[in-house]
Amino acid sequence: MIKQFVRTSLLSCASIAVLAGCGITESMTESASATGTQTKGVPKNIIMVVADGMGPAYTTAYRNYVDDPSTPKIESVVFDDILVGNASTYPAQVSGYVTDSAAAATALATGVKSYNGAIGVDVNKQPVNSVMYHAKSKGMRTGLAVTSQIVHATPASYIAHNESRKNYNEIAEDFFDVRVDGKFVADVMLGGGTSYFERDDRDILAQFIDAGYEYADSYNRLASVPAGSNVLGLFAPVALPAVLDDKRKNRLEYLTQYAIKHLENDNGFFLLVEASQVDWAGHANDIASAMAEMHDLAQTMEYLRDYVKAHPDTLVVLTADHSTGGLTIGANGDYRWSPEHLKSMSASAMTIALEMANEENPGEFVAQKLGLSLSEEELATLDSVSNQDDETRFMAVKTFLDTKTNTGWTTGGHTGVDVEVFAFGAGYQSLMGQIDNTDIAKTIFSFIDKKQPVIIDSDSNKVSEKVSTNIELTSDEDDDGLCDFKEDWRCN
Repeated sequence: MIKQFVRTSLLSCASIAVLAGCGITESMTESASATGTQTKGVPKNIIMVVADGMGPAYTTAYRNYVDDPSTPKIESVVFDDILVGNASTYPAQVSGYVTDSAAAATALATGVKSYNGAIGVDVNKQPVNSVMYHAKSKGMRTGLAVTSQIVHATPASYIAHNESRKNYNEIAEDFFDVRVDGKFVADVMLGGGTSYFERDDRDILAQFIDAGYEYADSYNRLASVPAGSNVLGLFAPVALPAVLDDKRKNRLEYLTQYAIKHLENDNGFFLLVEASQVDWAGHANDIASAMAEMHDLAQTMEYLRDYVKAHPDTLVVLTADHSTGGLTIGANGDYRWSPEHLKSMSASAMTIALEMANEENPGEFVAQKLGLSLSEEELATLDSVSNQDDETRFMAVKTFLDTKTNTGWTTGGHTGVDVEVFAFGAGYQSLMGQIDNTDIAKTIFSFIDKKQPVIIDSDSNKVSEKVSTNIELTSDEDDDGLCDFKEDWRCN
């Protein structure tokens, strides 16, 4: 297994290539002004948000999901206001055209394409350092806030180096063992994963506590940690509950707020935020959890938009590592999508499926949890599966919701489509247009080095040394500046 305790400094990275000819719209310019975003300069703070599995259909579906049906217009949502482009997601050639989360996270974290399953290593299984590592080497505070276990593919790729994403225990050890000039890579780590850190063979949690980290094992305990602390917050043995089942319905926003509270300092910070379970809902073809996780993400982005208004020297970038499930809005030749049937749920489809077996009137129980009035035929259908196994009941509840909403899915895995890129704050123009996922990391490396990313002219392939915005894309005033899904905890 790949393990190195002394890492070399990462070489300065090259620039982002923003394709010319993709015009910025007037509404985008107005949006930047309305949200208080800083349109030029190098950011002091960088917040990288990854919505795992969030292909373009998810943001469209979310807009419809929260739409006010009493008005003729479908209202815009936060994602509409901050969209700047698209990114390709393909992994290294050895893995073909469709990426897994590990290869995609390695690309987003390091700017290097690798094979599916790789955690912070290249195709030759050699360690490659991340933007978080580089930020720490430049004196910035660093952290992560995720809804999966913190050793899952995305957060792991920003800290650890391992040939396989499945090696959770070894990845957890890297969180403690990998150092930057003797310092830990991350000052703040929030998410799930106690079972990987508090083990009989090695108590990494105790090691972090002995090293001066505050430990929080509940949301309430996190709130009592003094500002500016180094914090390890692990709130579940593995992943956090689905947001539909969590006591805190804005859990990602909450973790993000407290991560920032402990990271703010004069030298700036780098923060990774992951809406991890959008992907898991997609793998399960669970439209209810998909929309609930998207709402958790949307609340987080609205908080970050307000944060940038107050701290315009901050850059926020949001993208997905890939798309999951092949979600379709409308199915079976029926030109209809009815998300209103999802809005009153008080538990996830999985929890409903597990609990209905213990109910005397399972159909009525499901109806109550869904917040719907069901027909006698629908109740009878749900009653009929109550004595089946957990998986059959889960499938029945999901199928029921797909039928009610007319939702379609093409796969239980990933698809190779491009994903959207969203950005606002200082230097956000550097991410406009059609780019590759590695370009996001290269841009962040450049900003950490306090350089403006150079621009590549797509017509002449000449490199321009101008500031971080394409002249073609902005107004003149800006010109100055592989694994078993069940056994490995939904590891795709």
